Amino acid sequence: MKIIETLNLIFKYRTYTENQEIPEEKTVLDDVSISIKKGDFVGILGHNGSGKSTLAKHLTALLQPTDGAVFIKNMDSSRPENIIPIRRTAGMVFQNPDNQIIGNLVEEDVAFGPENLGVPTEEIWDRIAEALEATGMTAYREQSPGSLSGGQKQKIAIAGILAMEPECIVFDEPTAMLDPRGRAEVLDAIRHLNKDKGITVIYITHHIEEVENAEYIYVMDEGQVAMQGRPDELWSRAEELKRLGISLPFDKELLYLLRQGGMNIPAEIQTGEALEEFLTQTVPGNFQKENKTTKQGQ
Repeated sequence: MKIIETLNLIFKYRTYTENQEIPEEKTVLDDVSISIKKGDFVGILGHNGSGKSTLAKHLTALLQPTDGAVFIKNMDSSRPENIIPIRRTAGMVFQNPDNQIIGNLVEEDVAFGPENLGVPTEEIWDRIAEALEATGMTAYREQSPGSLSGGQKQKIAIAGILAMEPECIVFDEPTAMLDPRGRAEVLDAIRHLNKDKGITVIYITHHIEEVENAEYIYVMDEGQVAMQGRPDELWSRAEELKRLGISLPFDKELLYLLRQGGMNIPAEIQTGEALEEFLTQTVPGNFQKENKTTKQGQ
């Protein structure tokens, strides 16, 4: 069952310069068609300026198409009467949590969304408890958001969206401003929401390793979908990914370089573990000895 679909989506905006009578039009999204199934984890990749963040805003009706259509749970985002129902269905978490946090206490911030939706007070308290538990932030309920780390703030922003009980959450580069520890914490929380809570996740990023386990990936370039497919399908097209400015994860980069160097590695080998097993079987002597020495040194 599809929860989000865009059909030939086009988005343009006008720019004016001094003494300019006729505005210039810039096309940011050009004929974008994507389909996202309920419960999936879908990655949208692209370098800066590729159009991925603009696409994200269309998926939560924060922007309206210039042409084409966006449907969220079969609701046309261009119809004003659908805006509130759409935002009950699909929430969005931005890259800077400070732009979403407004409460003096964590619990106040998490309550803000459901309060605006008119949820009864007693139910709001239940939602706060569930959202904080789901993001691992229960212990910080009565703290000031200003005292939290970047990763903790981002998890509070996620809890605030989660308390609105959306069926889908769009994450627009949520780890971009975090250190490695905060990044890992937020990714774990997002995977938990998808796998254990069944929430559809649309994850916007330029870090391909953050969507390695996605069901499907779209790669944006110059406002268009340049590539799409399951992760294992895209790994075999490393050259195209690199041309689009996408850096490969370490093990995929290693496989790419070895193949470029002339090593005959079967196409079905896509992970570091599979590569290690292949090399152990193919070059048993020196590789096994060096691998054993390396592990002992660790």
